[in-house]
Amino acid sequence: MRRLQITHSTLYQYTEPVRFLTHKLHVRPREGHDIRIESSKLRISPNYKIRWERDIYSNSIALVDFLEASRTLEITSGVVVQHYEQQPLEFAVDESALLYPFHYNPREQIDLIPYQLAAFPRDYPILQKWLEDVCQPGALIKIPILLDSLNKAIAVNFKYQMREEPGVQSPQQTIELGSGSCRDLATLFIEACRVFGFASRFVSGYLLQPFTNADQHSSTHAWSEVYLPGSGWRGFDSTSGLLVGGDHIAVAHHRHPEAIPPVSGTFIGPSKPPPVMSVNVDVKIL
Repeated sequence: MRRLQITHSTLYQYTEPVRFLTHKLHVRPREGHDIRIESSKLRISPNYKIRWERDIYSNSIALVDFLEASRTLEITSGVVVQHYEQQPLEFAVDESALLYPFHYNPREQIDLIPYQLAAFPRDYPILQKWLEDVCQPGALIKIPILLDSLNKAIAVNFKYQMREEPGVQSPQQTIELGSGSCRDLATLFIEACRVFGFASRFVSGYLLQPFTNADQHSSTHAWSEVYLPGSGWRGFDSTSGLLVGGDHIAVAHHRHPEAIPPVSGTFIGPSKPPPVMSVNVDVKIL
């Protein structure tokens, strides 16, 4: 078990005071058998009221209502977690899900359908063509090998590029550009998995040690999870090409990659010039 301290600060600066509407925060790590929260604190300015809820995916969400106008908005989350999974677990899947192609058990299929639907259906033709060149799945290929090959292919063939812009690139944009942020590469992996019929979802969170670029340490991280019978939801980090393990701290998951930014909300006031945003994330072992 490791104790990790996560400090995540977001600062917006405006040219004049603005009124803030309700903001939604995804900053509290996802608890389970692998992660337990030891302590959690939020520091927010200006004055506010807060309420917590769980969404349809059981993500923990903070809803913040602000009581006054301000030229700055600052949100700092400080969390200490106990992380019990230090290395990625070996694949252990049911025999029914060992070889591709396969079909989910009908009792599970009902709940997995939303995770098999394309988030970017118009991109499927170019995505299918790209998959023919990358994976070339044939009859009776082992599913762990197929998924691992796809994950590594994205990490090797696409350049990691930090992006401050909100949202994600579509798979077509990432393929044409040959680069993307961690959330763009995760989106490409998810949509590729859905072409193959795998239930997959987007995960946002934090990374203890960046694999490919030192600048990643100053930001949040994103990866994917695929549901495999006998193994459950397994994490794949397409930025590094590795399986998700003890260096990853999940905060939230969703079927759509654009649904769970760490901080989201709107304001009433001049939109130009746009606010200046700065984000700092520090994850360390205690």
